[in-house]
Amino acid sequence: MWLFIAFLAIPLLEIALFIQIGGAIGLGWTLATVVVTAVLGTFLVRNQGALALGQVKSSFNQMQDPTEPLAHGAMILFSGALLLTPGFFTDTIGFLLLIPGVRASAFRAIKARMSITTFEAANRSHGPRHPGRGQSDNVIDGDYTEVKPEADQNKRPSGWTDH
Repeated sequence: MWLFIAFLAIPLLEIALFIQIGGAIGLGWTLATVVVTAVLGTFLVRNQGALALGQVKSSFNQMQDPTEPLAHGAMILFSGALLLTPGFFTDTIGFLLLIPGVRASAFRAIKARMSITTFEAANRSHGPRHPGRGQSDNVIDGDYTEVKPEADQNKRPSGWTDH
């Protein structure tokens, strides 16, 4: 229900803001402001997104919890969608989400309302494994033989074709 209200209220708010701001600064400046915020927002989202992607890669490489960098990346993506949507309210929210402190506060607020389960890697060694050194005795040694299916000379194509 709240999503329906948001889809109804946000466009009405945007229309009201367009009328008010357009009446105050004129149609040309209003349209120019909308275009400039979209271009500026695209540039900022691209830069912030690249930084967030680097943080995600770094957290994976260091075997750290990637939840916060992934959440920042999602908020930057959402910010980009808001900035490309014409309107003053959506642009304001979009620009606010590009500020790292605002994203961190939003992440903490969302995290407080969720139950998050984490895991730890059992073995954090990054070198090659050596048999007999530190491994358990649960190793099963075995041999295998590759079995090739016999070619069926009488096999016809599927029933979908009449060749």
